[in-house]
Amino acid sequence: MSHPFPGLEPLIPADAVLEKLAGGATWGEGPVCLEGGAVLWSDIPGNCVLRWHPQEGSGAALQPSHFHNGHTRDDGGRLYACSHGERALLRSDDAGQNWQQVATHHAGKRLNSPNDVVVARDGGVWFSDPPYGLIQPREGYGGQQEQAVCRVYRLDPGTGEVEAKISDMLWPNGLAFSPDEATLYVTDTSRTHDPAGHHHIRAYPLAANEVGVGRVFAVISPGMPDGIRTDEHGHLWSSSGSGLQVFAPDGRKLGEVPAPETITNLTFSHLEPYLYITGSDSLYRLPVSVRGARF
Repeated sequence: MSHPFPGLEPLIPADAVLEKLAGGATWGEGPVCLEGGAVLWSDIPGNCVLRWHPQEGSGAALQPSHFHNGHTRDDGGRLYACSHGERALLRSDDAGQNWQQVATHHAGKRLNSPNDVVVARDGGVWFSDPPYGLIQPREGYGGQQEQAVCRVYRLDPGTGEVEAKISDMLWPNGLAFSPDEATLYVTDTSRTHDPAGHHHIRAYPLAANEVGVGRVFAVISPGMPDGIRTDEHGHLWSSSGSGLQVFAPDGRKLGEVPAPETITNLTFSHLEPYLYITGSDSLYRLPVSVRGARF
């Protein structure tokens, strides 16, 4: 019997199937796994956060959500969210029941619309800030762009300072660390609104929270590299228009998991060997043979 996903034999069991868990979203993104086995995910145009649980099924967890997009958790289980509507990075200490703003400005000016977020082992919170919530009528409340460019920022866990770390991309979007946190991967999805824009993933070297010169790691086609994650061995898993694309640490494409709709975001469960994946209107689960590098 041949493997269902050629090239991905070490990463995905031979009997794995892409299982649809829930549907009905307008545009799904931002999955994050909770301690009790539930998964939160965003329906951005629907202005709500959805919740799926293996015993309880699917329903709304937060509505209105003020256009939450990306979610993640830190090592202590606290949740972080990117809010297009509030133009802020948010944190929840109670599994998403209540949220507080932890970053709203940089250099005295409002953020654009925070999009994706990852937390390093030192507690630093890195997030991207493209303009989607300002320019997409169904993804935010609009408003003027106050930042001169779209950046990746780091929120210092001790001082609360928001420091600009990457400023040389057009529209930075999805984020992921390599397992050793010596590399930060960032997607650029500026092609969504500009035919001359990008649909690639860049890799930036990191040392003591200082960012080096970035390079193009992979170009995603068809579609966009919206959300990305890495596994414990350094493979990069990326969303795309045709499914889930997987790359070796050196940038070689290893294989693909086809999907019946555009894949948007993904996250590894910290509890069980599954990858949770959002599509344009659905939440999926895929058995995997590796653990995630981060959440």
